[in-house]
Amino acid sequence: MENLPKRYDPAKREKKWRQYWEEQQVYRCNLDDGTPVYSIDTPPPTVSGDLHMGHCYSYSQPDFYARFHRMNGCNVFYPMGFDDNGLPTERLVENRLGITPDGVGTETFIREIVKISRELEENYEQLWKMLGLSVDWEHVYTTISFESRKAAQYSFIDLYRKDRIYRSSSPSIWCPACRTAIASAEVADLNRETTMITIPFRINNNESIPIATTRPELLPACVAVFVNPDDSGYRNLIGTTAITPLFNKQVPILGDEKADPEKGTGIVMCCTFGDTTDIKWWREHDLPLVGVIGADGILNAQAGFLAGLDIGSARRKIIEELRNQNLVMDETAVFQTVSVHERCDTPVEYVETKQWFVRVMDSKEELLEAGRKIHWYPGYMLSRYEDWVNNLEWDWCISRQRYHGVPFPLWYCSDCGSIILAENSELPVNPGIQSPTKPCECGNDNFVHESAVMDTWMTSSMTPQIAGKWLDPGDTFNRVFPMSLRPQAHDIIRTWTFYTILKSLYHFGEIPWTDIGISGHGLSPEGHKVSKSRAVNVSDPLAVMEKYSADAIRYWAASSRLGEDSMINEDKIAAGQKLVTKLWNVARFSSSFILDYEPPVAVPSLLPTDRWVLSELQQLTRDVSDSYRKYDHLTSKNRIEGYFWNAIADNYLEMVKSRLYDQPGGSIEKESARYTLYHVLKTVTRLLAPMMP
Repeated sequence: MENLPKRYDPAKREKKWRQYWEEQQVYRCNLDDGTPVYSIDTPPPTVSGDLHMGHCYSYSQPDFYARFHRMNGCNVFYPMGFDDNGLPTERLVENRLGITPDGVGTETFIREIVKISRELEENYEQLWKMLGLSVDWEHVYTTISFESRKAAQYSFIDLYRKDRIYRSSSPSIWCPACRTAIASAEVADLNRETTMITIPFRINNNESIPIATTRPELLPACVAVFVNPDDSGYRNLIGTTAITPLFNKQVPILGDEKADPEKGTGIVMCCTFGDTTDIKWWREHDLPLVGVIGADGILNAQAGFLAGLDIGSARRKIIEELRNQNLVMDETAVFQTVSVHERCDTPVEYVETKQWFVRVMDSKEELLEAGRKIHWYPGYMLSRYEDWVNNLEWDWCISRQRYHGVPFPLWYCSDCGSIILAENSELPVNPGIQSPTKPCECGNDNFVHESAVMDTWMTSSMTPQIAGKWLDPGDTFNRVFPMSLRPQAHDIIRTWTFYTILKSLYHFGEIPWTDIGISGHGLSPEGHKVSKSRAVNVSDPLAVMEKYSADAIRYWAASSRLGEDSMINEDKIAAGQKLVTKLWNVARFSSSFILDYEPPVAVPSLLPTDRWVLSELQQLTRDVSDSYRKYDHLTSKNRIEGYFWNAIADNYLEMVKSRLYDQPGGSIEKESARYTLYHVLKTVTRLLAPMMP
């Protein structure tokens, strides 16, 4: 034990230990030494902006368990990744540099993406090291790397050959702002105020029926009118027809139980497509398809006088025209929940396009069973996964009409349209600049590549495989898979959790990890989730470390249970710094008496007070270790803190000072105190080390 300066300097001490850990390769994983392996499927942060205190909160928590299991003799496989593939990184470049692929060209655009990604990834690594994450930096990957592209393309080919992947022209969820198809997991709900207008549809004898809608711009896409068969007021209309206002199009009036008599006027127009109910009606009743909204969100020629307008302008234009012709029966301000793309908050549309899909709907029971085999911490988070699976209505759309992503490993024959898959030995391939190694079976050797790229989750869902070097020679993957722990936030259960379980089930027939620890979010002082894309009034992590310390931030991260959101609380961070400083002062006081102390092998004669303190210490060690094993760091922190402050700092130290100062060396009183103090300080420091290293 070294002589300690009077004042604790966190910047100096933490830098010293970071250098020591790196020089001594303390966190290097050696899978060949025969010790038990504890492997972590670390979440790769999305490269879409600067990291913030919310990241420090959620990334500190899995490090508690990495350190705990390492201290208990496990060989900890703790990789780090960076998710630099896909739409979030594209939008970062668009927003930061004010450029678009159409404006500067795809090649220049992607070059800027790579440049910004590398800069941010270096910043991320620096912050993680400053925070004290015990990552093995020999195991780092990015989701757009050679290895990741190879794994994603190999996965696609494997699932295609297993008939788990197909291509289909069907209604897809479409983001007009991003101009791409998206998956249902990327859709969020947004509450907003809008206007519901009631308009007349003419029926026989020039009578009319009232229909209320918030999407009048879809009138040119109306293909039917629905009423509930049990609605006594309107069921007599079933089997007749109605005429749409302004467009004078005759459409059938049909009966369906999904038409709610209590909603609006009880009569509903079906347009292709306003929502998922329209899609169900279109399929179930074999209705025609009139697509009026283009990929860019502009109405096309089928929209008549609305052609060339964006959705908002078209809505205003048609309401104006309905008013001019006295066709507005009622206008009411209403609040509605609208589906938006979670990346940009743009209301989604449902557009028929040709996309690639992974089959999901026929495997829901198997996916539920797989989820139940995993140990969830906290346990109630399993219900979120089950709710998501139970409510799925779509297969997983995996194609994106974007630029920066993993290309599909295939070509289409320009003559017969056959799909030509790349050979596994060629992966990863770029079909845009490469060609198949042999002609199509029809004899043609001219091919067209798939212009879409894969959904970023096609790659991110394979983090256990990528980090574990699935396709590399050697035994690494078999040593670390299934992984021990998946740490992640609760908002991506429907994406990262679900897709990773699905991929593992489809490829290997087993779960990807034994445990999953679901963290909450770091919240701004105003109670909002902190995110890279939405700036809020939150301190920069490096500034907080400079003011306090990394240990103090980690203390705050340990002050909530898994699954709980935690407001960024400077008082709590300051409390963590106070604890570290007090521990330093206790160690400094103790060093006068145990600096070169070598405790005897046999327990010496102990005074009753010392026996009690050590007995409590033994119980503390058992309780804290048990809590760590259960991923309950808050209980560990509270138990350690309570013992240290109440039993030791405020009481025991005061009780033994006279024995340490006044009793002669070698006396039972002094040696009992030295022995006790040595073990208390050593054990408390070790118990705190996973959280505050």
